[in-house]
Amino acid sequence: MRQSGVPGDGIAVGHGGRSVRPVRDIRQSHEARQAHELGWDESLYDDGPGGRTDAGAGADGKRRSTGAGAGGPGAPHGALAAQPGAQPRRGRRLLRWSATVLSVLILGTAGAGYLYYQHLNHNIRTDPLNIGDHKAPPPTPNAAGQTPLNILLIGSDARDTKENQKLGGAKNTFGGAPRADVQMLVHLSADRTNMSVVSMPRDTLVRIPQCTDPRTGHVYPADTGRDLANASLERGGPGCTVATWEQLTGIHIDHFMMVDFSGVVSMADAIGGVPVCVDANIYSKDSQGHGSGLRLTKGTHFVKGEQALQWLRTRYGFEDGSDIARTKAQHQYMNSMVRELRENATLSNPARLQSIAEEATRALRVDEGLDTVKKLYDLSNELKRVPAARITSTTMPFDYVGARVQPKAGDADQLFRLVRDDVPLDGKGAKAKKPAEPKGSVDPAAPDGEIAVQVQNGTRTPALAPVGGRASAVAAQLVRQGFTQSVADPTTALGEQKTVIRYPSPDLEGDAQRVAKALGIPLGSVVRSTDVSGVTLVVGADWRMAGAYPGAGAGAGGDKTPKSADPLNGADTSACMHVNPAYSF
Repeated sequence: MRQSGVPGDGIAVGHGGRSVRPVRDIRQSHEARQAHELGWDESLYDDGPGGRTDAGAGADGKRRSTGAGAGGPGAPHGALAAQPGAQPRRGRRLLRWSATVLSVLILGTAGAGYLYYQHLNHNIRTDPLNIGDHKAPPPTPNAAGQTPLNILLIGSDARDTKENQKLGGAKNTFGGAPRADVQMLVHLSADRTNMSVVSMPRDTLVRIPQCTDPRTGHVYPADTGRDLANASLERGGPGCTVATWEQLTGIHIDHFMMVDFSGVVSMADAIGGVPVCVDANIYSKDSQGHGSGLRLTKGTHFVKGEQALQWLRTRYGFEDGSDIARTKAQHQYMNSMVRELRENATLSNPARLQSIAEEATRALRVDEGLDTVKKLYDLSNELKRVPAARITSTTMPFDYVGARVQPKAGDADQLFRLVRDDVPLDGKGAKAKKPAEPKGSVDPAAPDGEIAVQVQNGTRTPALAPVGGRASAVAAQLVRQGFTQSVADPTTALGEQKTVIRYPSPDLEGDAQRVAKALGIPLGSVVRSTDVSGVTLVVGADWRMAGAYPGAGAGAGGDKTPKSADPLNGADTSACMHVNPAYSF
């Protein structure tokens, strides 16, 4: 018979002394199972394998008599014995009452877990993933059917609350549109064995695509010139920053996470401190009041709360005082944080995990694909599979343009290609066997200036519109390289997955291969076709971005991470920020 007032609560108490086993049934409810999967204080939900069973009960929960009577040696401790003068009915009523109270208490605990889970879900704020008119195609799965995972981390300089204003300073900017002062792309390999991090300096000059504000519907037109990368956040939110990255790098981004000043402080407090190092005393303030206010003595310190935010924001005092130096400090902090979480088992400590969960859900703004605690938890499980020694942090290679920077030709393309092709930046990936290149044509090529090339735009995909102007851009590139008879075909908008060069007859094979070599296109992509009347280059969906052909650097640079990317290994505990003597004390 059921004694609880809650239908189906699974509290079975029979006259024969059947066991009280509410836990198993509670676990079968969706809500409690969610809390259990998240690992929160599992002792509240579990009493051991199979749930709690009264001593002396069999596997089916029924009482077994092991003595001469119910009160013999086999009776459980504290059980009412069937002795003269005993009151079995009162005992059964007491047992039923106890079972009812127990069921209410356990259900209350499970209900509290579910309510807390829902509370955390309500903390989470979301925005659309990509609000631009440009989207990079998703990667092709590997032989095992696995695909990499790309997450864009954004640090906002929002001063939209008193707390953010106090932490960020610059009172004249209160309530203004936030900018993306920190931008890091986290790439988790398809096989989950390694992780790459690419930071873009906030002062990088880029072209921001057209973006539509999801709240107001306002359309921000695409840049005709170049703007600072951090301005992308002003144009409708983080979804425009994602679109800008995809347009620049050709890397498909799966998720974003954004945090503001106060969020960094609360997260740092929840983690409990992160070790960082400086090679001299530092005070990040100049005579005009510029600087983060960071004050540390030489050596290693655990920073948390506001001091952690100061570390992450410091430019004045680190190296040359540029945003590049700040990026290095951020890499050191991230690597140390990962090591600290693992070495101290923070992620397996229920109380600490609960604190981090609370602060993370309050601090983060994420895309709609990470809109529940369960999804965030699953993502964290994916990320923590990678050992620190296989995490490589880099900075986008750059050239200075006055006080600003721009992607470094060749090196930046190489870094983006490695991430796009899922090549580990630590150089420890399996060496893929490259297919043999076709032999060169026996037909000699004509001089470059005499080879007529028609260029067509084939960047359309099932999910994406063609990129406007790609045929004209590649034709212009060929002209600059000496192929002066190259022209764009404005009448076509094809859909070609990979860039291809077609030629109609054997006497033009040498000319087609010469064009391929000039652009860095594999000879395997040069094919004979009766559908064309001359050498025809179709720019495919693999070349939607401006710049060199994506695979062009593979021959010269191979699969090596450019030195200009300043790679830092996640297991390197010797990293220490250099202090500018002008900011030492």
